[in-house]
Amino acid sequence: MIIPLAHRANQAQEYYFSIKLAEVRKLVAAGHDVINIGIGNPDMMPSNTTLETLAQTAQQPGAHGYQSYKGIPALRQAIAHFYSHTYGVTLDSETEIMPLIGSKEGITHLSLTFLNEGDEVLVPELGYPAYRAVSQMVGANVVEYSLQEHQGWQPDWQQMADLLTDRTRLVWLNYPHMPTGAPATRELFESAVRFAHDHSVLLCHDNPYSLILNKKAPISLLSVDGANEVAVELNSMSKSHNMAGWRVGWMAAAKPYVDAVLTIKSNVDSGMFLAIQQAAATALHNTDAWHAERNAVYQGRLEAAYAFLDALDCAYARDQEGLFLWAKLPDHIPSAEGLVDDLLYNKHVFIAPGLIFGPKGNRYIRVSLCMPKERIEQATKRILT
Repeated sequence: MIIPLAHRANQAQEYYFSIKLAEVRKLVAAGHDVINIGIGNPDMMPSNTTLETLAQTAQQPGAHGYQSYKGIPALRQAIAHFYSHTYGVTLDSETEIMPLIGSKEGITHLSLTFLNEGDEVLVPELGYPAYRAVSQMVGANVVEYSLQEHQGWQPDWQQMADLLTDRTRLVWLNYPHMPTGAPATRELFESAVRFAHDHSVLLCHDNPYSLILNKKAPISLLSVDGANEVAVELNSMSKSHNMAGWRVGWMAAAKPYVDAVLTIKSNVDSGMFLAIQQAAATALHNTDAWHAERNAVYQGRLEAAYAFLDALDCAYARDQEGLFLWAKLPDHIPSAEGLVDDLLYNKHVFIAPGLIFGPKGNRYIRVSLCMPKERIEQATKRILT
């Protein structure tokens, strides 16, 4: 006998990468050398001081008990320092910061906190799949807003206004954008904040890529006047500090939003391991030179990734920011999904099909920079032979 599933379990689908990585593991187990340039899983190490703090704290007898749902003061203070130094944004570490077990957790907590069944959520037609999946799991209706390539993958605010109803509650935004790599701009964020004020919706900005291959000073949505009243920002150490498996992120917002999310979060987890929190606080004080060294490595990989995409005759923009390259397929390749399977099983190279980020992505692929330059070059040689 099998107990029937809840409706949300029937609505949700297993994450694409969960399925595809199982296929990759089977190929590796069969003796094939698979070059994985599909996943945004940073391969470089956290800073030495971060690892030293982790080890030292873990050796302390009192380090292994439950921790505060709001995180330790040292972590919140470090996040506040990071926002001041990186974005020029002042946050109250006591009331305006909520550490999270990865920012992906924040997507769920925000949805549980602000959405009732039948409410509507504006989601970009190309974006992180969790925005759509979590909205559907809590019973909200997903409404896609368009992103046009000829407009730099920016929202059309008038078109978005036409999509609003009296049930619209949230708008998901993510710049530097994943998967297209479209940069963040102050003009974009000012328009977003104005839109949220004009239409009384909560703007949820996901900001994990602002420190990677950014061609200008990083920007936070919260640096825009009036954002504190209508917006929350998620951020993460996964990509910027090479700490993906540590699961450390946070939400930054005005006190009423933080307090509301705490109501949900405190019923879901029991805090984060102290050693991870202390180490994260240390990592948030990494020097600008440390980040510059990481970006220099990514820049070298970027050139190799350009050559890979050229070998496939793909078209792509060179102003992209973040850990990935987004590219359009040539006319002679029927679909991204077919290309991915062909490369995986015949060349043992794994890339991501654009369709997993939305149906509009069927003619696109995404290549990750989380692989040594030499391996990306090796992948290029494989597809040319």
